[in-house]
Amino acid sequence: MTKTGKSKRDTIAHIVLASNSPRRKWLLENLGLEFISIPAGINEAQLPNEHPGEYTLRVSEQKAMWVGQRLDNPALVIAADTTVADGDTILGKPSNMQDAEQMLLRLRGRTHQVYTGICVLSAVDKKKKSDLCVTKVTMRNYTFDELNSYINSGDAFDKAGAYAIQHDEFHPVEEIQGCYANVVGLPMCHLVRALKSFGIHIEKDIPRICEETFHYHCTISNDIFVFDDL
Repeated sequence: MTKTGKSKRDTIAHIVLASNSPRRKWLLENLGLEFISIPAGINEAQLPNEHPGEYTLRVSEQKAMWVGQRLDNPALVIAADTTVADGDTILGKPSNMQDAEQMLLRLRGRTHQVYTGICVLSAVDKKKKSDLCVTKVTMRNYTFDELNSYINSGDAFDKAGAYAIQHDEFHPVEEIQGCYANVVGLPMCHLVRALKSFGIHIEKDIPRICEETFHYHCTISNDIFVFDDL
């Protein structure tokens, strides 16, 4: 039974994160959730003419289904997929130093989009709740020396778009419009809203957590949670 004194549950369920991402694990821990991780083994290839948002949401749902089909207990699966896109072009994880450099030069001084699709799935009855979060990200005009120093650190190679917004030394982002946690890999307000559909109520102040964790003032949380009362 997954239970914590910091959140109230109307139902009893094990929570499974369909990912081994240390960033997503860290964000879930910030919500006070206890969970286990089972990464999904799916084909994440983009379909022809598939929009980045559609792709991201589809992959998150497939991850949830893949894990849910392999569970034999009343588990609740949380899956997410994050995509960095320049218009309709998806920028995945760089394969080498040259690839990372090309991505970061492409994004430098410009605005792109970060999509995260989330899917919460009941392994018992396959009920699911999906959501898509989009954040506009404007990169600063970093120098070649800064870019190369970051690439040489090795941090770029497991990141979509070849960067981490939260990197203390590189700090590549100048401005964002939308959810900061989305760019890290898991939009927490969207997830909390989805969990309510399964009777799991997080009593923590999510905007305050984001502000204290990321030093960023959230401007969208009220718009997200207002739908709960409609």
